[in-house]
Amino acid sequence: MAVKIGLVGTGTVGGGCIDIIKTHAADFKRHYGIDIELVAVSSLNPEQAAAHGVSKLFTPDFMNIINNPEIDIVIELIGGTTVAHTVVTEALKAGKHVVTANKALMATYGVEITELAREQHKELAFEASVGGGIPIIDPLKHSLIANKITQVMGIVNGTTNYMLTRMDEAGLSYDEALKEAQANGFAEADPTADVDGFDAAAKISILASIAFNTNITMSQVYTEGIRDLSAIDMATAKELGYALKLLAIANLTDEGVDVRVHPTMLPIDHQMAKVNGVFNAIWCVGDFVGETMFFGEGAGAGAAASAVMGDVLEVARHVQQGILPISGNTTKDELAIIPMDELSTKYYLHLVVHDQAGVLAKSATIFAKHGVSISSMMQKGKQKGGAVDLVYITHHASEKSIRAAVKDLVEAEGILANDTKPVVIRVQE
Repeated sequence: MAVKIGLVGTGTVGGGCIDIIKTHAADFKRHYGIDIELVAVSSLNPEQAAAHGVSKLFTPDFMNIINNPEIDIVIELIGGTTVAHTVVTEALKAGKHVVTANKALMATYGVEITELAREQHKELAFEASVGGGIPIIDPLKHSLIANKITQVMGIVNGTTNYMLTRMDEAGLSYDEALKEAQANGFAEADPTADVDGFDAAAKISILASIAFNTNITMSQVYTEGIRDLSAIDMATAKELGYALKLLAIANLTDEGVDVRVHPTMLPIDHQMAKVNGVFNAIWCVGDFVGETMFFGEGAGAGAAASAVMGDVLEVARHVQQGILPISGNTTKDELAIIPMDELSTKYYLHLVVHDQAGVLAKSATIFAKHGVSISSMMQKGKQKGGAVDLVYITHHASEKSIRAAVKDLVEAEGILANDTKPVVIRVQE
């Protein structure tokens, strides 16, 4: 007997799932013995269902799917944390297994939803919530479970990676790169979630929670985006032997979890530094496996739908074989989140300053006041109004000291020009 599927959300990814089922359902049954049948779809747009040839399965009310006793698995692909939360929780309460690609939902309500799934003895699968078509959730839960994972680091947002790649390779400004990304369909009309780092923060909170066996929400992730970066920063990074990437970083330490998203200078010979365009990559370090990297397309209908359907098929296999998910509570470590102020690393600082005597001396005094030791200083050209670009590279310093120094630089008279603010980029070693 076929495992019955109900789909909520017929947009880009939902449409991809419909296409995969129509194209490969017979192959799934013949090759793997997994028999699935799409029996109902729901969304706000019946035209999307019609475009994929499933008008006869359409219902405007998702509760019709949840209340259908024949449906075994509900796929949630509408996004957001409001209606989607209702879909997922009501489906679990109704005795359905759930597959979702909703990173925001899992990053915000993951603990609640996971516990509900345990109580209902149902499976909750969310591989597509991070990395699109890149398999990473399942490897962390299964393939790498024999290891103590100490680091997860990722380029997990294709929009920003595309923009930074174009700024690097073509010398585009931030605004030019964003406009091009939007024209090519890689960035939304409102790019806030991507360029301000929120999308990446949601994803690293999910990965860190799984990798370190703790509960981390998106709100606990220190987050910076790429709006302040310029072509000068890209060119200087390359000159210094680095690639500039928006990295999502999580480290397990004796003191707790260091988890953050921000632009980062990564040594050019690191494998992650070679990940360009809309591609994503996730780097994991385990005590026995060592360093591993997962690479591939992080977005798009095909990649995300592939991950969703991989989850659907695995859950369907369990349904057919009568395999019950592990019930009861599993112990989670209550790990502290290390405050960002306690970070210690090297820093890149880009200042636009007045081209006049005394600026360097004033800046040096401020750095010395806060114990920030400068490794090198470069002038990178002139701007309008008699201003110049200065770039400093520090020795190891604390985040707290750097922030204090930047605050004093901003408030001091006669240093910063053109109402600019310093650009601060952390250097990954």
